Amino acid sequence: MNDIIRQLEAKREQAYLGGGQKRIHAQHSKGKLTARERIELLLDEGSFEEWDMFVEHRCTDFGMASETIPSDGVVTGYGMINGRLVFVFSQDFTVFGGSLSEAHAEKICKVMDQAMKVGAPIIGLNDSGGARIQEGVASLGGYAEIFQRNVMASGVIPQISLIMGPCAGGAVYSPALTDFIFMVKDSSYMFVTGPEVVKTVTHEEVTAEELGGAVTHSTKSGVCDRVFENDIEAIMMLRRFFNYLPLSNRETAPLRPSSSTVDPLDYSLDTLVPSNANKAYDMMELIHKTVDDGDFFEIQPDYAKNIIIGFGRVDGQTIGIVANQPLVLAGCLDIKSSIKAARFVRFCDAFNIPIVTFVDVPGFMPGTAQEYGGIIKHGAKLLFAYAECTVPKITVITRKAYGGAYDVMSSKHLRGDVNFAWPSAEIAVMGPKGAVEIIFRDEKGDPTKLSAREAEYKSKFANPFVAGRRGYIDDVIMPHETRKRISRSLVMLKGKELDNPWRKHDNIPL
Repeated sequence: MNDIIRQLEAKREQAYLGGGQKRIHAQHSKGKLTARERIELLLDEGSFEEWDMFVEHRCTDFGMASETIPSDGVVTGYGMINGRLVFVFSQDFTVFGGSLSEAHAEKICKVMDQAMKVGAPIIGLNDSGGARIQEGVASLGGYAEIFQRNVMASGVIPQISLIMGPCAGGAVYSPALTDFIFMVKDSSYMFVTGPEVVKTVTHEEVTAEELGGAVTHSTKSGVCDRVFENDIEAIMMLRRFFNYLPLSNRETAPLRPSSSTVDPLDYSLDTLVPSNANKAYDMMELIHKTVDDGDFFEIQPDYAKNIIIGFGRVDGQTIGIVANQPLVLAGCLDIKSSIKAARFVRFCDAFNIPIVTFVDVPGFMPGTAQEYGGIIKHGAKLLFAYAECTVPKITVITRKAYGGAYDVMSSKHLRGDVNFAWPSAEIAVMGPKGAVEIIFRDEKGDPTKLSAREAEYKSKFANPFVAGRRGYIDDVIMPHETRKRISRSLVMLKGKELDNPWRKHDNIPL
């Protein structure tokens, strides 16, 4: 018995040391934490329950039979974040570069399966050199097993990937299948093929950072949802982000009452929208003055900036916010912003999170680049997402709501539950100038007549009352009462029940 206990202690010590002090020091010298340090920081103190510490690889080729790999390069288990259950795996770069073997993959699959059974989120801390070459197709099969579980868990439990080192080749597709991807600046990167292969095939010379670094994926590709300066900031922000999410699709997000008294009436909003319809303003101001304590967790803040998405709370209840940003491209919808918002709306719908939409959209972005790029199909993704969405939907039109973009942005016609408009709202097929030039094209040569026609069009259509007469707007509200009216609407919609027709699955225009 004593021998077994000594053996247990020795194996535990070996596992805790990972690849040894030398490699741990190398990890620290790069500004990176080890796999176990990351878990300790992520989870509540003393809550981590580790599984499969003693799992070992089964490869005998290329001298692997004599190799001992502590925990086979990945630490797995479960614990708590702010008292709420979560499953986690953390790849250990100090052990064989965190490379994925058959046994390594089995460990990850085991916690993913358990997370599905009990209905709890799964967080992956990725830091791996990729597939373990010595194991050949067995390691590739391991990746596919993980991919399959990512797909089965989609829309059932939240899945979050935190990229904290290299993630290349087939390894990138597991994070791509998860709900959110966060990266660490200067130490993490993702790409399907590395710089050497790119140079050989396309003759392009590019660094790993330029090809797949955090800045690239957060500003150009849209693959990454948030970027953080270092491991510690990334993990602390992930703990904060976790508070907005429910544990599964069978639950609602936790109620977290505001830490301070929030005035439901903010009269400064009455002057937010400029009197000049062509002048921009910052929609973020409205968001911060609507949510509890001004606390808003923005998703993809550096990508497709013409639309804002993220999580906030009203009276302690988590809400998803989608808002046009007039400061960028006048708030127009384009390919990138449509995809960005559509995916977010679908996440909120899957996990019972009400959606509040702030609308100031002059239309879809014109031009050959957008048309050739498929704006028709990509814009339809956002339309589809809102139309199939069954969670509470509240819409506030602050200024422009023109053309098809009015329909797409959670209009009453797409089963919007409560649709408000500010007095400054303009709901029409298009702006006054363009409309008059089409309707009265015969008077193009007479600026005086056109000016009069434009004034007439504005008085008739550049206001919320035409839509209000038809019931497309439930009420015209003063800007200062926006938070109060949203709060009351959320209470009213708490018991909402709405089911879509039965189907195996939808066919969103991908």
